[in-house]
Amino acid sequence: MKCSWREGNKIQLLENGEQYYPAVFKAIGEAQERIILETFIWFEDDVGKQLHAALLAAAQRGVKAEVLLDGYGSPDLSDEFVNELTAAGVVFRYYDPRPRLFGMRTNVFRRMHRKIVVIDARIAFIGGLNYSAEHMSSYGPEAKQDYAVRLEGPIVEDILQFELENLPGQSAARRWWRRHHKAEENRQPGEAQVLLVWRDNEEHRDDIERHYLKMLTQARREVIIANAYFFPGYRFLHALRKAARRGVRIKLIIQGEPDMPIVRVGARLLYNYLVKGGVQVFEYRRRPLHGKVALMDDHWATVGSSNLDPLSLSLNLEANVIIHARHFNQTLRDNLNGIIAVDCKQVDETMLPKPHLVEPDQKRAGVPLFTPLPGAGWLASGTHTTSGAG
Repeated sequence: MKCSWREGNKIQLLENGEQYYPAVFKAIGEAQERIILETFIWFEDDVGKQLHAALLAAAQRGVKAEVLLDGYGSPDLSDEFVNELTAAGVVFRYYDPRPRLFGMRTNVFRRMHRKIVVIDARIAFIGGLNYSAEHMSSYGPEAKQDYAVRLEGPIVEDILQFELENLPGQSAARRWWRRHHKAEENRQPGEAQVLLVWRDNEEHRDDIERHYLKMLTQARREVIIANAYFFPGYRFLHALRKAARRGVRIKLIIQGEPDMPIVRVGARLLYNYLVKGGVQVFEYRRRPLHGKVALMDDHWATVGSSNLDPLSLSLNLEANVIIHARHFNQTLRDNLNGIIAVDCKQVDETMLPKPHLVEPDQKRAGVPLFTPLPGAGWLASGTHTTSGAG
């Protein structure tokens, strides 16, 4: 499957659980025919129970609901929790649900990391939020900062077809939806141009990274990137510094209070190379950053599930949307500049590690430390299992 730019879309930025969950649950509550939901994490907490209730109610009124969870990210839902949904007709699938070894989860690599919701052929959501109370400010200082978008318009048809081609056993359903929803492509609710891009382990291994690199090459005035897990390959780092050296203002927002300490260690290894190359690096200090967003100049933006680290760029199944819309770009810009002003500390000379220990250069371009995992192709790919109604 290949997607093209779609014109005439309406797009809304959603920040954190306070904005995202009510929008998703409302859309599920209004669903008439079909719901498809993919997520990496679904916890059996207050937020997870609200999602459970929304899907259960939809299934009970006759809506076909399908869920794909990652076997590593969502391993602990209780049988009672799942069985109540499957008894109502919700289809549950797990991506690569390998058993634990001595209580440890071993299926760390090649995860299904996408976060997508499609409601009928009308509305779609895509972003970085899982279904967990950790995304609510009421969770406390460890609550995550994150983003998603709500989409209406022709792009929803592309996202739906992507889902139908990537969920197992969907060929008949895909043909049915193509016949019965062709007219949906002609709706024009907004002005945004949107492109669906994804990363898989087949034909689209580097699509998301390629769009980032193209953006950095085309940037003329400003780039702002906010990314939770930032440890890309040398090609990406070089493109950032090259853009900065030709006069583009580059602002990079990364973890200051990460949920995994190794993330901060990894990012700091890059500080010398980036800061001395003219990149403005900001550590987000208010709480753990979980967002994966970026913008360029006054029209380009992206939101999705893909981090800028070896797992997302070389192994995981990811999905982003690329957006051409001045109003959305400005909305995201205002948000990111706001958190820079209030919640970030700019990295200065006192925070730089000794350069001779960590700074990459042209001679070190092939060192695995700054290259997406070279052995990615050796890892076993994931599989699906299905429970509940078909």
